[in-house]
Amino acid sequence: MADKRDYYEILGVDKGASADQIKKSYRKVAMKFHPDKNPGDAAAEESFKEASEAYEVLSDEGKKAKYDQFGHQAFAPGGGGFGGGFGGGFHDAGDIFEQVFGGGFNINDLFGGGGGGGRRRSNGPARGSDLRYDLDVDFEEAALGSRRTLTLPVAETCGSCSGSGAEPGTSKSTCPTCRGQGQVSAGGGFIQFSQTCPTCGGAGETITNPCRACNGAGSVKERKTIKLRIPAGVESGSRQRLPGKGEAGARGGPAGDLFIVFHVRDHDFFKRNDLDIYCEVPVPFHIAMLGGEIQVPTLHGGAKIKVPAGTESGKIFRLRGQGVSDTAHGHGKGDQNVMVKIEVPVRLSGKEKKAMQELCDKLHDNHFEETAKMNKMADKFYERKKKLESE
Repeated sequence: MADKRDYYEILGVDKGASADQIKKSYRKVAMKFHPDKNPGDAAAEESFKEASEAYEVLSDEGKKAKYDQFGHQAFAPGGGGFGGGFGGGFHDAGDIFEQVFGGGFNINDLFGGGGGGGRRRSNGPARGSDLRYDLDVDFEEAALGSRRTLTLPVAETCGSCSGSGAEPGTSKSTCPTCRGQGQVSAGGGFIQFSQTCPTCGGAGETITNPCRACNGAGSVKERKTIKLRIPAGVESGSRQRLPGKGEAGARGGPAGDLFIVFHVRDHDFFKRNDLDIYCEVPVPFHIAMLGGEIQVPTLHGGAKIKVPAGTESGKIFRLRGQGVSDTAHGHGKGDQNVMVKIEVPVRLSGKEKKAMQELCDKLHDNHFEETAKMNKMADKFYERKKKLESE
């Protein structure tokens, strides 16, 4: 017992460390010294075993309390502990590692090894890969909905060998290395690990005569035509899933899915925020001054707005229900917000300028409330300025 290192020191944590901190530290140490990452390194294998033993004790509240009280003597025969070796349902350090990282954890994926799924055979049907396609759409298409026809290169099941990968008239053979299991054992003694068979890549079978049409892959790249309906209301970054339109499955497995990711182009006039539309509309100065009616473009056609007399630039009018329809989620329809911008006439003739001047000469300061307000604030400022300068 005197030769055994302190469990807290092994995992690099303090005695007051929480369960999450202990687990996190164990994961870090275990990944560093895992035998699959350090093949043939006896020292790394021993460190991995040591870390797993420490975690097996410190992750259990009862055992941790005993260890804190008696140290390693708690687990010696007659020492008031639990007996030597690992307890709590673990069979070896590999079992502890698998429980910490989850049953679906694949050490080969982590350290760059081949495919496979831990101890499971991988020679059964496998689902095809999902595909992503980024689609640029015009503002009108996204707001109103449309239809598109896409042509994509997709892996389809080979028609010559029906996906088997073997030349027609021949068949696959059971892998002589793993005997059809897709996994081989590695390590020895205390630690035993399963890894993907290097001969068949986890398939459990080998192909002596590969199909000439697909070179044994079981699938071939073909250009597939897909009819797509773009629902009204899609935004940039939104996705549409097309089940079964992805890559073909392996060994009779189902095809993956195709995910369309939309990227909406900006529009010169309409701007969008969620389901609402925003736009800026010029209003002739005489309509803003005297009042009147203007025509405004919307997604759904022209609409009229009554402009009250004395309307100022920047005023916003709301057209309810004239925004984007959310057919994808059924959240209704937005509004259109129209901000007016007063427009003054340009390129006046001499006669027109004279007539305009005659009209303006009849206007007084009290006709311009904002100007009068500004002048009043300026006068107040200069009065205070003059007072400060005289003091």
